[in-house]
Parts: sequence; C-alpha cells; structure tokens
Amino acid sequence: MRRVKVNLTLDADITEAARSLILNMSRLAEAAIIEAAKIERNRKWRAENQSAIHAYAEEVTENGLPLAEFRSF
Repeated sequence: MRRVKVNLTLDADITEAARSLILNMSRLAEAAIIEAAKIERNRKWRAENQSAIHAYAEEVTENGLPLAEFRSF
C-alpha cells in the first residue's frame, strides 16, 4: 500500500494522551477513516437501492422466502 503524508488538526489533549501511551496516531487515524468510509459507502448504497430493497421486502412478506421449502433450519 502506498502511503502519503497529510495534515490533520487534532485536539492538543488527545494528542498528548496518545503520545504518552505511545499510540501510533497515523495508524489509528487511518483505521478510523477506513471504518468511516465503509459506513458511508454502505449508507449511500442503501439509499441508492432503497426502492429495490423495499420491493424485495414486500415480495418476501407476500410470498415468503425464495426456496424456503428447501431450508433445513
């Protein structure tokens, strides 16, 4: 993975605490951004596909699950 430098502005107290605990702020920020991007992608996908999701839910409500007769649980 290629890494690039960016500038972030963080609360001074949080920065001091992270440094005193010898935490890697770059890796923590990266992990938080990865998680936030995943959540936002999922939110956008659900919004873009809301009508299809709703239509499928109605179909299941009216007709049951597809292939339900073959379920073993």
